[in-house]
Amino acid sequence: MHNLLKISLSLLAICAITTDADACTSLIAGRGATDNGSTMITYAADSHVLYGELYEKQGGTHAPGTMRPIVDWDTHELRGEIPEAPVTYNRIGNMNEHGVTIGESTWACRPELEGSGMIDYGSLIFIALERAKTAREAVGIMTDLAEKYGYGSEGESFSIADPDEVWFLEMVGKGKDDPGAVWVARRVPDNAIAGHANHSRIHTFPLDDKENTLYSDDVISFARRMGYYDGKDSDFDFSRAYAVYDLGALRGCDGRVWAYFNRFAPEGEMDSYLPWITEGLGDPMPLWIVPEKKVSANDLKWMMRDHFEGTTLDMNNDIGAGPFHVPYRWRPLTYVVDGNEYTHERAIATQQTGFSFVSDMNSQRPATMRGILWFGVDDANTGVYIPIFNSTVHAPYEVSEGNGDMLTLSWDALFWVNNYVANQAYNRYSQMIDDIRAVQLPLETEVESVVAVLPDAIGGLDTKSQTMVLDNVANYWANKVTKDYKALGDKLFVRYMDGNIKPVNEDGTFQRTATGMPANPKFGGYDERYYRSIVDEQGDRLKVIDVPQTNTPVKK
Repeated sequence: MHNLLKISLSLLAICAITTDADACTSLIAGRGATDNGSTMITYAADSHVLYGELYEKQGGTHAPGTMRPIVDWDTHELRGEIPEAPVTYNRIGNMNEHGVTIGESTWACRPELEGSGMIDYGSLIFIALERAKTAREAVGIMTDLAEKYGYGSEGESFSIADPDEVWFLEMVGKGKDDPGAVWVARRVPDNAIAGHANHSRIHTFPLDDKENTLYSDDVISFARRMGYYDGKDSDFDFSRAYAVYDLGALRGCDGRVWAYFNRFAPEGEMDSYLPWITEGLGDPMPLWIVPEKKVSANDLKWMMRDHFEGTTLDMNNDIGAGPFHVPYRWRPLTYVVDGNEYTHERAIATQQTGFSFVSDMNSQRPATMRGILWFGVDDANTGVYIPIFNSTVHAPYEVSEGNGDMLTLSWDALFWVNNYVANQAYNRYSQMIDDIRAVQLPLETEVESVVAVLPDAIGGLDTKSQTMVLDNVANYWANKVTKDYKALGDKLFVRYMDGNIKPVNEDGTFQRTATGMPANPKFGGYDERYYRSIVDEQGDRLKVIDVPQTNTPVKK
């Protein structure tokens, strides 16, 4: 048994004697497409003003007449209130106590359709988590609320999952004169993977498969009334009717889903969709594909760290990556040169992520951990995913609400220490990333090994005892990763100060001379392409030349 489990169980014994998303990515895997039979969804909440923390709310029973306020997730403005449900469930982050998890991505709809109703997309997520025991129930709750009280956001895609099913829901408002919503929901086949990333992905859909496809009664007739569609019902395309199509929607949004499919499809299969991604030509990508190999939670963590590596869109290698091969591009995403507009790539991993997760839901595990929310803050590429369980009521302090914010630095907050590490690496990525991986990989490997043995370790305990063990695990790892990453950030600062690279010993300590002085640093310089670009621009101005020699004494 891992030492942490021994500590947790020991503590339990003692206690017996005496808790604005601008652009987002969500990836999906059905239970037949994963290596352990779990359903899985991911989510990156990307926003330049969103702080990475775990939202929480305890459930309970509510008296008749109790009202629930609707507070806009992005703006925090009070939009109104609705009757509270008689019974609500605990939620932690984007998961509830039953292991239901919901992710989302916003997409640009036709401007006249942006919703004016009461309920925004974030409130739909939280209310559904508070009221649903299954993904299918959540779909019904979300669509009923949007139709009854009006949908108040732009176009939206939702990933909605429980241990048995994953649903893909897309919704858009009907404008100021009709505050309702039109929508389509499709159950993702068990053997498939899917995804969405800020562009509507549901095109045509079956009209007579009530078990696996649901839709609003007027999803087609409303499009006809608005002049968006005039063909046969069977040919109706939700995405083309309601979403805005431009290069950003395809290359910047569908491109991220393409990267996911490309990683797990047979080699070369997704190449045929590159014209769709880069030029809007040919057929759109399918809503889902069957992967060539089973997908693991670890695979999805690394997919959330993707920068199109190994593809024609790889962000590590073009001149925009600079001399240190930085796979990031500062905003704005588009720019103008000589009157022509150009774009940076928009990858899954990005610097402005508030938080991300990989949710692993499996009914074969104890009920207290049927949902594992692998939770990370800031840029997924440089961070560590820690485990949060569906039975968790209170978030670990290091990722809890109120521990710092976007304008208040806290060295006890995992969000801030991850930024401390990541923002140093953005300057000299190729030199620093190995130092980061040397800390990140062992931490994730160890915590994954701990979680892997938890089902057997807690199986004989009662529910309360199981929850206490799981809370100890979550709290321990939130604290450990925060401390280890603060130390990592300090080391990066010292080692790479002033453009130098201080040598280290095998154990990671800094090298010193026999007399205790710092060993001479290495001068990392730049890559060959960077030097060549200087020469190409400056010609011989900076060329080192031989200076004529003379023995003539210098006159005083």
